[in-house]
Amino acid sequence: MTREDIYERLNEVFRDVFDDYSISVGDDTTAEDIDGWDSLMHITLIEAVEEEFNISFDMKTVVKMKNVGEMVDVIEDSI
Repeated sequence: MTREDIYERLNEVFRDVFDDYSISVGDDTTAEDIDGWDSLMHITLIEAVEEEFNISFDMKTVVKMKNVGEMVDVIEDSI
């Protein structure tokens, strides 16, 4: 799976979780860039990403991720 494929799937996850079909995430996207991305929604998002890619993040990894690009790096390493 290419990085582009991961982004396509991630965009769908973000759009579903935040119920906003105009969202388009990139490497530098952070919680500050998306309305409603608070700590509670972060948990929902992580669960949705784990389900989409059939992976499991450990808490240490989740805390370290500072932007979507780092999330994609972790997904690439996990699949």
